[in-house]
Amino acid sequence: MIVLRVVTVMAAKFWHSLPEVISTMSRIAKAPIRLPSGVDVKINGADVTVKGPKGSLSHHLHPSVLLRAEEQSLVVEPVSDKGDCWAMAGTMRALLNNMVVGVSNGFERRLSLIGVGYRAQAKGKVLNLSLGYSHPIDYPVPQGIEIETPSATEIIVKGVDKQQVGQVAAEIRSKRPPEPYKGKGVRYTDEQVVRKEAKKK
Repeated sequence: MIVLRVVTVMAAKFWHSLPEVISTMSRIAKAPIRLPSGVDVKINGADVTVKGPKGSLSHHLHPSVLLRAEEQSLVVEPVSDKGDCWAMAGTMRALLNNMVVGVSNGFERRLSLIGVGYRAQAKGKVLNLSLGYSHPIDYPVPQGIEIETPSATEIIVKGVDKQQVGQVAAEIRSKRPPEPYKGKGVRYTDEQVVRKEAKKK
């Protein structure tokens, strides 16, 4: 009987605090998206196109979200006050903000090559990688992505689409992920590789 009362009290506290949790989750959605100078946004029903100095991106809005354009800003609103609608509004707000940042400033991801003889060289739309295998690797650069190699052991992936930049960087890293003993391989420049102690004979 005591256990049942405890469970009932805990459930009551949870449901009492639920509106506060939903309100906290919706703070991202409530923040307007500031549009820097040179960025133009067109809203055609549920289709949104953002154009800027770096390029253009389009996105289709989720049915549970409304988008309103104001002076030099965008406001994302849920179609109802349900928790899942607020959560989706926060997601859409984050995606649209990434689009604005992408077409105005762009995104980049840096990688480093660690290992004797490991080299990278960008040749037009192909990234040539020498990663200790018996053959070189030619990685085709996707459309919308620019790859630079300031040095033989540095790779910079640039683009307006944050998701695409991250995906391309992850694909390049997967060609030779850093191994845990000597740390050799392709890693993100800011990545901390957890090292293991070498096996003792």
